[in-house]
Amino acid sequence: METAAAHPRPVLTADSVLPEDAGRAALVARVHDPEAGGPCVAAVRGADVVDLTAVAPTVSDLLERDDAAEVAREASGGRRWRLDDLLAARPGRSDVPHLLAPVDLQVVKAAGVTFARSLLERVIEERTGGDPAQAARVRERVVRLVGGRLDGIRPGSPEAAEVKELLLAEGLWSQYLEVGIGPDPEVFTKAPVLSAVGTGADIGVLRASVWNNPEPEAVLVVDSRGRVRGATLGNDVNLRDVEGRSALLLSRAKDNNASCAIGPFVRLLDDGFGIDAVRHLDIDLRVEGPDGYVLRGSSSLREISRDVLDLVSATYGAHHQYPDGFALFTGTLFAPTEDRTTPGEGFTHEYGDMVHISSPRLGALMNTVVPSEEAPPWTFGVGALMRNLARRGLL
Repeated sequence: METAAAHPRPVLTADSVLPEDAGRAALVARVHDPEAGGPCVAAVRGADVVDLTAVAPTVSDLLERDDAAEVAREASGGRRWRLDDLLAARPGRSDVPHLLAPVDLQVVKAAGVTFARSLLERVIEERTGGDPAQAARVRERVVRLVGGRLDGIRPGSPEAAEVKELLLAEGLWSQYLEVGIGPDPEVFTKAPVLSAVGTGADIGVLRASVWNNPEPEAVLVVDSRGRVRGATLGNDVNLRDVEGRSALLLSRAKDNNASCAIGPFVRLLDDGFGIDAVRHLDIDLRVEGPDGYVLRGSSSLREISRDVLDLVSATYGAHHQYPDGFALFTGTLFAPTEDRTTPGEGFTHEYGDMVHISSPRLGALMNTVVPSEEAPPWTFGVGALMRNLARRGLL
């Protein structure tokens, strides 16, 4: 990747980030408010964003309420901001109101290898040892020997066990195939509480990485009882060279400064947007490079290998609880293979790339790629939030 330099931010407006049916949606946001010295829980109502912090001091608290969607639509609020003004402000500045990631105390979890196409790309990363120069050669062999055998297979089924035996016999079994079609999904912690960035913010890629890509995903927002209360969009940035060297480097590949983007808003489940609507979400990706390069891709939850509620059950239950709830990335079908610069090495980010992830029912999440080492440092953690809420008389 080239040396980082100042690049233009995406131009964000209410029209460009809101869901197409925003007038019928219960949308929850978080706003940095300089007057409060910290974050506010808010609802998006038309062109306005309304402060609900006096009703629920955290998004986690709001989602514990059975009437969360009603509160988002109707509760009397405090301050109001114009959504366009919040979007025009640069995230990270403490002196201007701006949007934050719309989750707070929720643990940020992620399910990996939940789509067959991206599963094969993980196998390819492993077989190349993280070397992009080997990608085209290895991809041809893996797809030829594995590809069709995974079509329509239900993970953990007898048919999946038969495929495993065949691939073992050919020396092609992989840890990624184990979690892709085996009985247990991969669920890992993507990012610390309060570290995610929101729409309009910079998104970080480690300077040392030479093979990486965005991962556009639907993110479920789940309460402390394991109930899916809403959904949003996320970018589970992936460093393919790092994870390809060893799956034990997953945390280095996934959890870095500004490497997790969530937003723009949490759309709460209601009569017009239920879990079946989540199961049918289509997610589009567009990457625009500073050099005029454009990459387009898409992902559809219709093609996921495991039902989204099965992923929730693998995360939450008698084996593990989340007192403040959790946000769960559900995985992606998208795995870019077209060459960007060097023939045979596929796609990798350049600094200044604008990443646009959108879905008609969830809106749009937009971020600009920078080195993680140069993204605004993460300084506002759980302790800072508790002290801020206490000063405001909200605890």
